[in-house]
Amino acid sequence: MSLSPPVTARSPALVRLVQVVRDLGTRNLVPATSGNFSVRLDEQRVAITRSGADKAALRESDVLVIPLQGAYAAGTSAETPLHLGLYRHDPGIGAVLHIHSMAATVLSRIAAADGVLVLEGFELQKALAGQTTHTGRLTIDVHGNDQDIPALTRRIEAAGSFSSPARSFLLAGHGLYVWGATVNEAYRHVLALEFLLTCLLEELRIRR
Repeated sequence: MSLSPPVTARSPALVRLVQVVRDLGTRNLVPATSGNFSVRLDEQRVAITRSGADKAALRESDVLVIPLQGAYAAGTSAETPLHLGLYRHDPGIGAVLHIHSMAATVLSRIAAADGVLVLEGFELQKALAGQTTHTGRLTIDVHGNDQDIPALTRRIEAAGSFSSPARSFLLAGHGLYVWGATVNEAYRHVLALEFLLTCLLEELRIRR
């Protein structure tokens, strides 16, 4: 089956997505060809990165358009069902970013048995939409990884993680999924959460 067609019109949201993905690539948050990224184009379509693309050198032609509902052609990220699941669950989600940073990957393994990672007392928690104080207790759900992505999507949604106040969840040994109402909001969330996870990892190192 052929690849889905690239976006033919220069959507501002897609142009911004490409810029953000390149930046995350240069920050080494998506090493090799890892990670996947998407943006909602309208009520019926989503644009998502193709499988195997180098994110630090991402081009608009590496972002493929697929329907929000129904079948889509091969070539998109293997984790496309997770992106679509989030968009279908919440019409307010406009972009989904998935990174494979060291902090997210290591901490997700450490917290896998507990099923959650807790953020508390960090000023930067307020960078997440809906968070107004650093004193709140914010939990990020941690799910076991699974190569059956449709089954994984159903399990994560059933657990309520698609409605997380942290606007994110972790996959054990895999990385961090983050979303926002726009590409810029999701980008802010991913940078804030990456900083917070790095702080947690450094705290663990110091305490040992």
